[in-house]
Amino acid sequence: MASVTGAGKELFEKEVPSADALKKLWPQLNASERMRLDVLDKASRHKDPLAAGLAYLFCGQVNQAIEKLEQASDCGQKHMGLGYAYRRKKHYEKAVSEFDKAAKKESDGMTAAMEKAATLCMAGDLTAAEKELAAYGNFENVSAEYHFQLGRLQDAQGQYEKAMQNYQTAVDLDPAHTEARFALAYACDLRGDEEVAVEQYRLIVKEQPAHVNALLNLAVLYEDRGEYEKATRCVDRVLRSHPNHAKAILFRKDIESSKVMIYDEEREKRRDRQNKILEIPISDFELSVRSRNCLKKMNIDTIGDLLRTTEADLLSYKNFGETSLLEIKKILDSKGLRLGMALEDKNIAAAETTAAQGASQEILSKTVDDLEMSVRARRALSRLGVKSVLDIINKTEAELLGCKNFGVTSLNEIKDKLSQFGLSLRTLE
Repeated sequence: MASVTGAGKELFEKEVPSADALKKLWPQLNASERMRLDVLDKASRHKDPLAAGLAYLFCGQVNQAIEKLEQASDCGQKHMGLGYAYRRKKHYEKAVSEFDKAAKKESDGMTAAMEKAATLCMAGDLTAAEKELAAYGNFENVSAEYHFQLGRLQDAQGQYEKAMQNYQTAVDLDPAHTEARFALAYACDLRGDEEVAVEQYRLIVKEQPAHVNALLNLAVLYEDRGEYEKATRCVDRVLRSHPNHAKAILFRKDIESSKVMIYDEEREKRRDRQNKILEIPISDFELSVRSRNCLKKMNIDTIGDLLRTTEADLLSYKNFGETSLLEIKKILDSKGLRLGMALEDKNIAAAETTAAQGASQEILSKTVDDLEMSVRARRALSRLGVKSVLDIINKTEAELLGCKNFGVTSLNEIKDKLSQFGLSLRTLE
């Protein structure tokens, strides 16, 4: 086994770095699979439980990390390590307690306080997190970490614009704050500001070691734009350091498939024509004043809206009578359409699927955002008009894979999420 060099020496052959320095060391020790194996080998033979425990933590061996760190002498680094470890295991109360202990041991305690605020956010105690950050408000002009954690809190509160402003302030104060830049890039990515997202991801991946998630997210954006060679280079860079990275391996196959994907021009033209018909405004048709006013008050503006409305819905509205109903039906009939047909198709599929899977309404009503999926999967579902779990389980694998740039990686991610609720995609008999 090769000896640990560089970043590893800082942990094993010198005095254990400060809490702030440890955060910067973390990605260095995970720069590659080889480095991680070297670090774990060294940790298994190292006599100092503090250094060994931190090494296990950084390499994702959380239980071993806790065991070693508990044996270490009392110091700030020990409690920071235990805080991170308990947070990984979602033992938030224990993590908060350890960060409190670390804050008392550290000279300024700010690093521990910021991690405590992050932990409270993860635990859903946003009020306590806000209070913790408020105590360090005097650092707003100098601390990138303060603005990064404030941005995370605002993201959790749904204040997305404010969150993005704080991420931007963080990178302005410290251009090397990778976490803040990634959060900014990801926020832009989610909201469709692809040019800014690409630029921010590019800045991140210039750094060494390679930021795996930034490279993969950048690859997704490149693939969506049809820049397959650039996407391939991003994924290959991940695989050079992490040859067994499961998501990167699958994504590499997806990109190769996208290069040879057959574009059915006629099918797309038919789909466009259908969409154009559904988007025709009601105002384009000659209707009586009464019918027009009733439809306007019911927020029915297009042909598509009518297909999602039943005869009973229309007739139940005040002043909407048989004469108006016949007017509407005549318009739809001229285009081979009828009232409520969109609802019928959706309800039949939904009834069959939900009956077969026995899902609760609470689960079915969860939105795509509730599932916390990758940007790539969210984009693909958005293209298909999928908004909820119910919508997802009414899709087949073929329907999902038929969407542009929707590959096996995204399909497996969605199937994994559904399996957590005991659900699956619709199958054709």
